[in-house]
Amino acid sequence: MRQWVVRFPQAGWLRIGMGVKRWMLLLVGGILLLCLAFAWLCQFTGLSRWLAMIAELQSSFIRPEIVIAACFVAGIAGVGVAVYRLNQSLLAAVRRRDQPDIVDMVYKHRLRQRGPKVVAIGGGHGLNTLLRGLKEHTDNITAIVTVADDGGSSGRLRRDFGILPPGDFRNCIAALSDAEGLLAQLFQYRFGHDSDLDGHSFGNLYLSAMTAITGSFETALLESSRVLAVRGCVIPSTLTQITLHADVYLPTGDSGNGEGATWRHIRGESAITAARGRVQRVYLDPEDAPAYPEALRAILDADLIVAGPGSLYTSVLPNLLVRDLAAAIAAAEGRKVYVCNVATEVGETQGYDVEAHVRALRQHVGPDLFRIVLANNTFIGPAPPGIGVQWVRPPDHPPRDYQLLMRDLVDRQYPWRHDPSKLAQTLMELLHT
Repeated sequence: MRQWVVRFPQAGWLRIGMGVKRWMLLLVGGILLLCLAFAWLCQFTGLSRWLAMIAELQSSFIRPEIVIAACFVAGIAGVGVAVYRLNQSLLAAVRRRDQPDIVDMVYKHRLRQRGPKVVAIGGGHGLNTLLRGLKEHTDNITAIVTVADDGGSSGRLRRDFGILPPGDFRNCIAALSDAEGLLAQLFQYRFGHDSDLDGHSFGNLYLSAMTAITGSFETALLESSRVLAVRGCVIPSTLTQITLHADVYLPTGDSGNGEGATWRHIRGESAITAARGRVQRVYLDPEDAPAYPEALRAILDADLIVAGPGSLYTSVLPNLLVRDLAAAIAAAEGRKVYVCNVATEVGETQGYDVEAHVRALRQHVGPDLFRIVLANNTFIGPAPPGIGVQWVRPPDHPPRDYQLLMRDLVDRQYPWRHDPSKLAQTLMELLHT
């Protein structure tokens, strides 16, 4: 049996079911009423003959002032209702039910667009925490991410496809996305042990596929940010395939007190942490890797440059050891802040206080790069979890050659981590003081 389908002509906004025609007619009617009221006021100028008809009302029981006021009120009401309902009809196609009121969204969006230009430098979970807090204050965020990662899924994709390690970029994109909750779960999803994708995360595979489609890793980041509604941008510190090296002090005695300790040269970011020694120096191979030009441009144009929080030797310093990047930070006019970790890390900074963090930073990049250091002053509980993990305590004496700011920065649920909102709010206050 033949089925008949009624097809309406393609008439643009006049299609049946659009929900806009009635409000467009109301808008036109409101504008006509406003024009009529304005014409009434202009009747003494002789603009048109039909105004004389309105003038006859002066001799009737209807006073002209009432007619003018009624036309103005009706016209303004009609225009207002029409514009509001048109917005509701048009935005219904793109607005999700879980989103806040459109007026609040527009207001906050405008505020963030006018927000300060912030450059966040680092990698790992520390950078993600910072980005989640910053995106509530400004859309002008540039995350400069380390490319030294060589472990896990990122390391395998780096070796197999010759791309930059996507792991930290994946996390930053998820942190800056408007759909952070669901997107973070999707990007962090790891395939099970019963498949050929064992250990790979979906986000890493996504960026690898985007690199193959677009032809370059940096273009893949740009397109991914656009598709996933990312606030700001995520870029690498360098496009060069760098390898992180370290000179590590390894105690070989059973007592662990340093007796029989030896020096060891370690190659690879993941191997440095796994060695669980005391890092003395890290450096890049090649040492003269050029910085990504967009990273230099963002640094020189920034109002605020933030290094950390994050792993000192494997997340923060690999970026700063890119010589062009460090030179741009030194030449930048924006405020420069180093954010110290809340807790120490085994294999990197065990036993470090704030002063030890700053000393290690300065030994690698010089004393003048970061004159402001932000650290936590609230320690909840006896000690953070993990063998050998301790709170990063303030120095015994106030420093003389840099400014140390101590604030409550911890997450109450996970007090060994930074709270995104507290950290971002403190940085914004620092920028405006």
